[in-house]
Amino acid sequence: MFEGLLVFRGDGTRAYANDAAHALCRACYPRDLDHGLTLELMLPRDALPQAREAGHWSGHLSFGQGSMLLVHVYFHPAEGGSFLLLMQDLQRIRAYEQELLRRHAELNVRLTAAQEKLLQAEKLASIGQLAAGVAHEINNPIGYVHSNLGSLQEYLHSLFALIDAYERALRSPDPRAMLAEIDETRERLDIDFISRDLPQLMTESREGIERVTRIVKDLKDFSRSERDESWKLVDIHAGLESTLNIIWNELKYNTTLEKHYGDLPPVECLPSELNQVFMNILINAGQAIGERGTVRLSTGHEGDQVWIEIADSGPGIPPEAVQKIFDPFFTTKPVGKGTGLGLSISYGIVAKHHGRIDVDSTLGEGSRFRIVLPVRQPKAAA
Repeated sequence: MFEGLLVFRGDGTRAYANDAAHALCRACYPRDLDHGLTLELMLPRDALPQAREAGHWSGHLSFGQGSMLLVHVYFHPAEGGSFLLLMQDLQRIRAYEQELLRRHAELNVRLTAAQEKLLQAEKLASIGQLAAGVAHEINNPIGYVHSNLGSLQEYLHSLFALIDAYERALRSPDPRAMLAEIDETRERLDIDFISRDLPQLMTESREGIERVTRIVKDLKDFSRSERDESWKLVDIHAGLESTLNIIWNELKYNTTLEKHYGDLPPVECLPSELNQVFMNILINAGQAIGERGTVRLSTGHEGDQVWIEIADSGPGIPPEAVQKIFDPFFTTKPVGKGTGLGLSISYGIVAKHHGRIDVDSTLGEGSRFRIVLPVRQPKAAA
């Protein structure tokens, strides 16, 4: 708990104090709980008499350097009486809320900037379709996080209602007389279910936010401009996974993806440009297989070269078209479905990396694109 929780017996001796209570007392009072700080010294003079009489007292306690605590005191008269104190650091609560707002605004700014860069990137031939897919991938986790927040709001109402029942019981002359009402309230509000569901609800929400964060990171990698990128040693598999994360909405409805990764050394390259090549060929493969099919993604290492192979189970490319697929504006797709620039841009990027793209296609069986790259670039190019 972030809140300080203390229990004192009726004679003023301390029965329990959690770590947060020790920390708050050390920060605010001249002495701490282990060196003479008593219940009477912690509170105003009228606090304990009021708590004994009414069952509850609460107030704001101000300290030096702007520190302020909100303290609730509950008194239970049974067995000589006992006091329960709940202490909240208002400064920390305000700082925590401001940090949440800051992070939320920062995430929105980063996401907006990444989307704007993608929309302006002329090199992405399928930008409209890609942006729609990314938006869908972001909306899915945001949707169930929003739904979970609605459930959380209902749970909070129920828990506050139960707390109110406990407070009324503590304030009554005979708290035990209200046990039946409290039990009825717990059963009516299904508190047992809430206690089981809350951890899962929070876990799912955290996973949703982490999913959005991963997508934003991958978008940032894709939107990096050429002038800001230098040749570097990178993990090709990480680039493939990043690309799949971005375009998965384009593949998941009709594609069974098979991965056969080999052991690859770090490759000297321009990573965002290679990711663009992977994206273009993977999207083409997904579109080629039609209603349902398989895309096989393989990698390997031979001597001073690595290869990345993307194969699909589609209808294949006619022999007369294979010779033209890397020509600018050549496309076998229907009008409005492609610009004919994707493979041309990919060919240029691979050539810039002193590599090559091999194509093998058989009608009725599918197509295979193999990208071959040197592990290290020639010194003049690097």
